[in-house]
Amino acid sequence: MKAKKLKAAKFKKDPNWPKPAPSARFWPVLGLAVLSGMRTNSGPAFLSHYLSGQARPKSLAKSPLRFLQNPAVASTLKVLLGMEFVGDKLPNIGNRTEPQQVGARAVSGALVGATLYKARGGSALSGALVGSLGAVASTFLTFWLRKTISERTHTNTSLVGLGEDALVVAGGSAWVAAQAER
Repeated sequence: MKAKKLKAAKFKKDPNWPKPAPSARFWPVLGLAVLSGMRTNSGPAFLSHYLSGQARPKSLAKSPLRFLQNPAVASTLKVLLGMEFVGDKLPNIGNRTEPQQVGARAVSGALVGATLYKARGGSALSGALVGSLGAVASTFLTFWLRKTISERTHTNTSLVGLGEDALVVAGGSAWVAAQAER
């Protein structure tokens, strides 16, 4: 008796499977957007740090957003973030709620949103929208908090800004650690 050869079952390839739940994109993007609203370079710096240490997502392979996976870009963004921390304390630096500052933060949020959504199989446009709206909201909220804390405690805004910097570093580090556990 001849043994029959077993054929492997053929399954249709679904390009969307396994697709992460929308919350696997939304909340992490919102977290980075909040950081971008606080310090413009923080969202891209922490996202690039995370992506440069991970396996390259196939969804970013041909995307122009893949530059954030480059370790040299991650290092450069960290230096720029450090410079932003220092520059924020200078007296002649403009207010974060000025149009060009809000625009820069919106672009920063859009960049991290588009990149992370794309990396996790979502729409870059949706991610950009979530990221930019989150960054703009965070810009105004954190500005109000900084001014209010400074006025009510009679503390120099630069000193309150140092606390804000510490919050950005702690929040970004926690974000990277949480994503690495996924």
